[in-house]
Amino acid sequence: MSDETPVRTAKVEPLRKTRPCPECAKPSQRDHYPFCSERCRTLDLSRWLSGSYAIPVAEDESRPDEDDWA
Repeated sequence: MSDETPVRTAKVEPLRKTRPCPECAKPSQRDHYPFCSERCRTLDLSRWLSGSYAIPVAEDESRPDEDDWA
């Protein structure tokens, strides 16, 4: 028996289920998941950066008013 352990060189990437691209509905690609291409990925990013997408925020009504603390 030798003291050497086998070296593993293969890179295994987990498979993801193909989903429709959120921009154009084409099947997604592994390199650009969940998008189908770099173009669709960039379009989505530009919408986030320009403020087109927004997460709605509701005021917390359970917080007491500041007047109640006085």
